[in-house]
Amino acid sequence: MTNNWLDMQHSKIFLIEGSNAAENHVMSMKWIRKAQEKGAIIIHVDPRYTRTSAVADIYARIRPGADIAFLGTMINYILENKLYDEAYVKLHTNALLMAGTEFGFDDGVFTGYDEASHHYDMESWGYQLGADRKPKKAASLDDPHSVFAQLKKHYSRYTLEMGSQISGIPQETIKKIATLMATTKPGTIMYALGMTQHTVGVQNIRCYGVLQLLLGNIGKAGGGVNALRGEPNVQGASDLAVLFGYMPGYLNYPAHNEPTLREWTKNAGTFRAKMLINTLKAWYGEHATAENDFGYEWLPKRSLKLDHSSYGFFESAIKGDMKMLYVVGQNPMVTNANLSVTYEGLTKMEMVVLHELWETETAAFWKRPGTDPKSIQTEVILLPANYFMEKEGTISNSSRMVQWRYKAVNGPGTSKNDLEIIDAVFRRVRDLYKDSNDPKDLSIRNADWNYPQQGMAEAVLKEIGGFDLKTGQTVNGIADLQADGSTSSGCWLYAGCFKGGKNLSKRRDGKTDPSGMGIYPAFAWSWPGNMKVLYNRASCDEKGQPFDPNNKLVWWDAEQKKWAGFDTPDVPVPTDGPDTPNGQKPFRMNGEGVGRLIAARYADFDPKATDKELPRDVSYTPKDGPLPEFYEPVESPTLNALHPQRQNNPLLKYPRLKGRQPIGTVEKFPYVLMTSSLAEHWCAGSTTRNVPWLSELFPEPVVEISEELAAKLNVKTGDKVKVASARGEIEVKASVTRRMQTMHINGKDVYVVWMPYNWGFQGLTTGPSTNYLTIDAVDPGAGTQETKACLVNVVPAEGGNHA
Repeated sequence: MTNNWLDMQHSKIFLIEGSNAAENHVMSMKWIRKAQEKGAIIIHVDPRYTRTSAVADIYARIRPGADIAFLGTMINYILENKLYDEAYVKLHTNALLMAGTEFGFDDGVFTGYDEASHHYDMESWGYQLGADRKPKKAASLDDPHSVFAQLKKHYSRYTLEMGSQISGIPQETIKKIATLMATTKPGTIMYALGMTQHTVGVQNIRCYGVLQLLLGNIGKAGGGVNALRGEPNVQGASDLAVLFGYMPGYLNYPAHNEPTLREWTKNAGTFRAKMLINTLKAWYGEHATAENDFGYEWLPKRSLKLDHSSYGFFESAIKGDMKMLYVVGQNPMVTNANLSVTYEGLTKMEMVVLHELWETETAAFWKRPGTDPKSIQTEVILLPANYFMEKEGTISNSSRMVQWRYKAVNGPGTSKNDLEIIDAVFRRVRDLYKDSNDPKDLSIRNADWNYPQQGMAEAVLKEIGGFDLKTGQTVNGIADLQADGSTSSGCWLYAGCFKGGKNLSKRRDGKTDPSGMGIYPAFAWSWPGNMKVLYNRASCDEKGQPFDPNNKLVWWDAEQKKWAGFDTPDVPVPTDGPDTPNGQKPFRMNGEGVGRLIAARYADFDPKATDKELPRDVSYTPKDGPLPEFYEPVESPTLNALHPQRQNNPLLKYPRLKGRQPIGTVEKFPYVLMTSSLAEHWCAGSTTRNVPWLSELFPEPVVEISEELAAKLNVKTGDKVKVASARGEIEVKASVTRRMQTMHINGKDVYVVWMPYNWGFQGLTTGPSTNYLTIDAVDPGAGTQETKACLVNVVPAEGGNHA
């Protein structure tokens, strides 16, 4: 989240798209409804009418996978009717910077596209630079070379008629939502997996960034783009590098073309290199020195030619390139799309090790119904783990708030918590390598790994928070971290969480709030630096004074000559005022220092630096384009109306495995399937399907179909139907409901059906897994599967109808 849960009470309008917050993020509704009681407007955009839709003031039914068409149309309407916040756009975004003269978009692709490799050369996506290597600036937004003009040109194709035709949302509804968002401030956007589980997932979220920057809603109380993260500790796991492309703190994981720290720094910048050095010091201790690049060479380098996602694991196993899988708190034999590939991958591995509470479908894949266990040679080791109430440690919620959670009860039998298991395994592995002279083993041999058996969780958090290695004291924050190896931090974003030697995640002062806005600075601790609203410098004008004095977060204090506020000021240097370059960097993590309407290719160089080859910051550019563009899902009921010759994301590589990843056609599979979770069951259902009362509330999977489709199929609620895709088929009961409706897309009727994915063959309640149907095509940047849109057929099962 850019903002936080409590901050939602200050929003005057909510756009909830890609989330069923009322069921899956229940606490969010406390603050949403509080704002609604004060007159806030709730807009819910979703293919299915849910409990969130029921509390919304406006509900818009959208076709699964058509979000960019809808949002692009909103962006175009706001641009054409000058509903954007011009002062904010000019001051706090890259709107006036001049785009490269060769940049363009034609026939569904941006400049630099290579058809053979499904790859973009981003060279033309940069700015026009001056002699100082800084972007040139246009005199007005009307300059045809300005980023703003390029943005306007790109979205001019997204007319109300086109947006409605693709998304299924009526033109007047799109117009109404756009107008309300532009005239009702501040407004916030909330999303979850409904926006990310697409082959354009990254660009879906980029649309939100563009929209909120245009409206001037980023960095302000009640504004922002707020991701609703899943089960704790999804946010903390992301922060600490559960994602394969990252080191802790979202630093790019070193790739094969970055053999040295210097090469990595050329691509990431010296600011991030400093943070990486602090992580390496935390990992390797005294072994990490300036002379050996702080142990950088010991890190295994990620090959950019290989797929390191969870889908790549199983595909590699099928090819014979992966022998062992170590699974912690995940159940891919239920949650992965195209489960047949996951199952085959597991059968080809030599060993699978799991930390688990139960014998899940992944742990028991070898006894899947219809499987002969004798035919499977995989050795499975199940290590009994503890549930969250059986261990202590921190969780980080969606608000980036790090909170300590105490152990409530002991785990059953010989179960251990994850830290104990990982610690025991690593120590044994290190013993096995202690006499090795192989350079690749230095990463293990040189690890500074000596955690106490008592209080281990707090010792790890202290290491993450960081030390001044000269004094042995904990650091106060990010500003204390140095690039010379004199400090350490396991995750730079968490630097200072143990400030003064105190575990700040244990704080629980829910009364002290000088702001009166629900900031509560002494309740737990939020990253970075206990900041509650990211980019809050953008809530101020050029002189550093709040745009909205009634909801001020930070400001420039001219008397004290520093940035002050109720929140931690999000500025590079607190004493650099508005009259300095640092004082005009509300988005300081970008090289440009401003919000990016177009995510241009850019490296920022410090003119004072002695090494002129190393940039200070390098801005991130999505590999599939500097601007969001609409592409159809891999399996779609219609052609791409914007560019029929370019149906899908150009960077998409699918199928990846010959014969195992078929693509269905609308002729054979005429209906659109969307999937999601339930209020009663969580994710794979590994825990909730082992709880008797939850299993009784929702005992089996169903398929929700509209009354129109039910009439066409002659099906009633409770009848058994067969749901089939190009990848598999399952049999479930039908639930005929008005929650689903026929949609009108590109002049044709389109039927959308919905299924939960929470079942498998283990637990108190069992049922067929919906993910045998879903498609494992993934977003080319994030590797997220397209489980929100694929094609299926639904027919009555033999003998399944009631008499």
